[in-house]
Amino acid sequence: MLLDRILKSLVQYGQLTVKSPGREKVYGDQGRPETGHLKPVTICLHDRKLRRKIALNPDPAFGEAYMDGSLTFEEGDLWSFFELLGINARLRDGDAVPETGLARVIGKFLRRINQFNNSLISQRNVAHHYDLSRELYELFLDEDRQYSCAYFSKPDDTLEDAQFRKKEHIADKLLLEPGQSVLDIGCGWGGMALHLAKYNKVEVLGITLSEEQLKIARERADQMGLSNQVRFELMDYRNLEGQFDRIVSVGMFEHVGAPHFSEFFQGVSGLLKENGVALLHSIGRMSPPGITSPFIHKYIFPGGYIPALSEVTDAVEKTRLWITDIEILRIHYADTLKAWRERFTERWDDAKKLYDERFCRMWEFYLVASEVSFRFDRMMVFQMQMSKQVDAVPLTRDYMFKPQPT
Repeated sequence: MLLDRILKSLVQYGQLTVKSPGREKVYGDQGRPETGHLKPVTICLHDRKLRRKIALNPDPAFGEAYMDGSLTFEEGDLWSFFELLGINARLRDGDAVPETGLARVIGKFLRRINQFNNSLISQRNVAHHYDLSRELYELFLDEDRQYSCAYFSKPDDTLEDAQFRKKEHIADKLLLEPGQSVLDIGCGWGGMALHLAKYNKVEVLGITLSEEQLKIARERADQMGLSNQVRFELMDYRNLEGQFDRIVSVGMFEHVGAPHFSEFFQGVSGLLKENGVALLHSIGRMSPPGITSPFIHKYIFPGGYIPALSEVTDAVEKTRLWITDIEILRIHYADTLKAWRERFTERWDDAKKLYDERFCRMWEFYLVASEVSFRFDRMMVFQMQMSKQVDAVPLTRDYMFKPQPT
């Protein structure tokens, strides 16, 4: 009965049918014009214990049941189910239930426990996700292996177009000049570092904690003839010495962990030259601090955490850094994840050959749940520009929107 009460409150518009051994229940449909496009969804629970298990602990129980095949869809699919929940959440009256003082204390405790990421733990956590088969990422990423939010300047942009514009948008904010030294913290497979070197004639050091990413990044630098401009190293930013004209970090801050935010920005401040400019591109939330989804923490990004913007600015305030610009990208990541999801689904059989059906369901759940969080919930992406000197960047933002090169 607990699951029944929960679903009655969650699904008022559209139609959700839940079938389990000896039981079938329909939820909705009170009808609203804006929900007319929603397709009916029918979920089958093949284990009697699932109703109680999901009711008591929906995250990660729902995702695990989908992974294991004990939860399947007779009508609709995983995306249509989450879309149904997302639109219902958007249409419900009132704000979210206020967090109690006890909940805040428990949340703060869990954030510190789950996000303690010293150098050793950080490398292990990175390997869990980024040292997977290179062929897996080739199934759904763009040709440059950009594994972060793209920048869609118009609705018909391809994923490749949008990822190129993201890199150019960041390059514009860095105010690059030929010959400058650039540090790329968390360089991934090298796409950003190679792009900056190729189009802006700068010298780049890219650092990563993933051995697989390091190998591929170095291969790409050799293939592009950029090894004399770009160097990649397996290194934690906390162990790096020297200073750089520019620092960029894209999609890495989500792995830092709240207990280490101040340490990160102190590191950036120490590595940045006096007249330098830094650019941080990260997922964030437009709500107070929270905790990482148990499913995501367990299966996808151990040690990962999406920060509230207030947590980030608070950490920056403890350094010599000026925040010279913040841009909030809202639906851009939802559209990026949609492209990844569709590409992955199209090549499901190829992914299954690399791993197995359970892995494919896990990865689909991760992509769908992530897209929903950006399309219907409170997740966004921010780009934060920083400098040590108040006048290190122009006083107007015109320079950030130069014509795109072809």
